Amino acid sequence: MADTLSPQERSKRMSLIRGTGSAPEMKLRRLVHGMGFRYRLHVKELPGKPDLVFPSRRAVILMHGCFWHRHKGCKLARLPKSKLDFWNPKLEENRKRDLRNQRRLRDLGWRVLVVWECQMVDTDRVSDVAREFLQKQEGEE
Repeated sequence: MADTLSPQERSKRMSLIRGTGSAPEMKLRRLVHGMGFRYRLHVKELPGKPDLVFPSRRAVILMHGCFWHRHKGCKLARLPKSKLDFWNPKLEENRKRDLRNQRRLRDLGWRVLVVWECQMVDTDRVSDVAREFLQKQEGEE
């Protein structure tokens, strides 16, 4: 199936997608900050530049968009209808990179929590999970 947008329109639309500061990420940041937790953003020295880093807790929270990070079983992770020869390898590599970065973080002694874009609909649940994760001490998991 052909793209419904011209190459110029598609390029313009894709350029609007942000890597940091997305609406779900900002919602998560406000939620965690409102609970009294303080964090650093996108620490370059850590694998994958995690979204929220809690150095004193040796914990990171990754905010994953369902489409870009391939949330299994999620309707937001559906594949585009065109250019599958481009999208399939790109999105699969994103998923593999995420798993490598999470493994590397854990190998370095960091605890990792992944929050998916679709989960941000239920902020009470995300709040409970994040609070429980952040209040745990190293080695409790």
